[in-house]
Amino acid sequence: MSRVFFILMVIAMVLVLASLVVGLIAMIKGGEFNQKYGNKLMRARVTLQGIALGLFVLAVWTQNNE
Repeated sequence: MSRVFFILMVIAMVLVLASLVVGLIAMIKGGEFNQKYGNKLMRARVTLQGIALGLFVLAVWTQNNE
């Protein structure tokens, strides 16, 4: 079960990194795309970070209970 959490954590961390990079590039370039999606990308990043943290906690918790 911990392997499943590890794989899900890696996927969540890659998604966090992708949303961060896209958000930073949009912010650097500015323009219409940044105005339309900049805030949404940063909210998505925070949400994905929360999911990754929750998966980490579940992985540690299940590892200790096995």
